[in-house]
Amino acid sequence: MAGPGPARTARSVALLCFLVSCAALVDSRGGASRPSRQDLDVGLGGGGVGIGIGIGGGSPSSPSPTPPSSQPQPCDFENERLYRAYLVIQQFRSTVTCDPMGVTQSWSGTDVCSYKGFFCERPPNVTDRAIASVDFNGYMLQAGSLRGFVDSLPDLALFHANSNDFGGAVPALGGLQYFYELDLSNNKLAPAAFPADVLGLTNATFVDIRFNSFYGELPAGVFCKLPRVQAIFVNNNRFSGALPDNIGQSPVNYLSLANNRFTGEIPRSIARNAGTLLEVLFLNNSLSGCLPHELGLLEKATVIDAGANRLTGTIPASFACLRKVEQLNLAGNLLYGEVPDALCRLAFSNLKNLTLSDNYFTSLGSCCWDLIKEGRLNVDRNCIQWAPNQRSHEDCAKFLRQPKSCPVNNYVPCRSKYQSSSEPADDAAAEYRYRTYSALHP
Repeated sequence: MAGPGPARTARSVALLCFLVSCAALVDSRGGASRPSRQDLDVGLGGGGVGIGIGIGGGSPSSPSPTPPSSQPQPCDFENERLYRAYLVIQQFRSTVTCDPMGVTQSWSGTDVCSYKGFFCERPPNVTDRAIASVDFNGYMLQAGSLRGFVDSLPDLALFHANSNDFGGAVPALGGLQYFYELDLSNNKLAPAAFPADVLGLTNATFVDIRFNSFYGELPAGVFCKLPRVQAIFVNNNRFSGALPDNIGQSPVNYLSLANNRFTGEIPRSIARNAGTLLEVLFLNNSLSGCLPHELGLLEKATVIDAGANRLTGTIPASFACLRKVEQLNLAGNLLYGEVPDALCRLAFSNLKNLTLSDNYFTSLGSCCWDLIKEGRLNVDRNCIQWAPNQRSHEDCAKFLRQPKSCPVNNYVPCRSKYQSSSEPADDAAAEYRYRTYSALHP
């Protein structure tokens, strides 16, 4: 069938304009109210114009029934705690802008404890289950902020979010009474000073904020306000300034300060960590001053890495007491003098790798030569006569002519005792079993 002709279309449009004008006239004279969008329904069809107008006077239409809500109700959940957690999770889900692994697809329904990345337990002295831990490690989720999410789960004890793209500031965690593990490593958190709210986590045992953009000085509270902390990883940020003098107050077992911009001396109070510190990384900063005698008092340490700094002086005799050390790196500093025979004898116990390259050592103890042959001692680019791959004579002479102010410390605070290790020497890949060295990788 042919469509409407031009004349018919013109008449239809004219009629429409006339009716609209009438409606406006009635309204202007204070008569019936102006028709709403629901009162005026105009449809243009292929066969003409259909017009329906209701202008006052008619019986009011009954209100449309409220459609049933599609959202779960509190009674649909195991308990009130999980219902409240559901609301928090759904709000956070709406802010996630990238989810390459489809993690958030599981965040629906009333079984909150089955959501991917969420784990439920019963809080102390509570019969109801609640969200106790969140583990987003490696999910690559992207969201502008974690505030209003982590800090709104009141029963949360652990939050691990390594290798995501979370931005914004660190959430305020002080109100979470059970919280003790925080991992925000390798994210896109807003550049800021050390998050002060973390210092209020008196139950914290694990604090990991590495691979972010935190800057400024490390507050002294890191070493005195976390009385239960076992691991502190702040490496690969932009922290600067001197290390706090009270570093020895901390009960920390694993401490990584590597790849920042710290300056000044290694605090001598570190001797007070002798009974607790197992691994410590000062690697790749701008630390200076004399290599402290107190490092040799860390009798339980298996890893001590102070490479790539500006430390100077001779190796203190106290280093002969590091009987449990397996990895000792002092490369890339300004150390000089003799590499003590007593230090190399640690290879008879647990020492697997001793790296002293890129310094200005001038001689070796007798046992040290054997370690070079075994590949367990690296003294490249020093000033040691007869050793391979050394600095030029001119380079060595220039350094050795400079005045030296560090005292020579020959005091050995332990009895000489060398015990053969029952463990075979590990190859270079073995460093990945050390927690602090593992922390150097995102």
